[in-house]
Amino acid sequence: MPASSLSSWRVAHTFEELVEKRRAADQAHNRVEELRDSYGPPTQAKWTQRQSRTYETAVRAWRDLDRDVQAAMTEYAREHGKTRRAVEARVRKVIQGAEQGQER
Repeated sequence: MPASSLSSWRVAHTFEELVEKRRAADQAHNRVEELRDSYGPPTQAKWTQRQSRTYETAVRAWRDLDRDVQAAMTEYAREHGKTRRAVEARVRKVIQGAEQGQER
């Protein structure tokens, strides 16, 4: 497919997909923080090669998922005539509401 065709090809996202993508990115970020807490700060603790690879893989996964959700929210906002900030706030509100419902 020519490069010009790729830029015009879009994937339509539903709001529910945005929520799931944000949850996945948040879970990946939590995993990065768990590893950092478990291994200790890389500048203060000597990590094994395995720990370094595990951490680096987790960071890449988080960054990829976060980049994808940001792009999807931008596209969704554009398609629905909203700001990306408003879409992201609504996604976060849904996620927080679901988490609060689980705590009860």
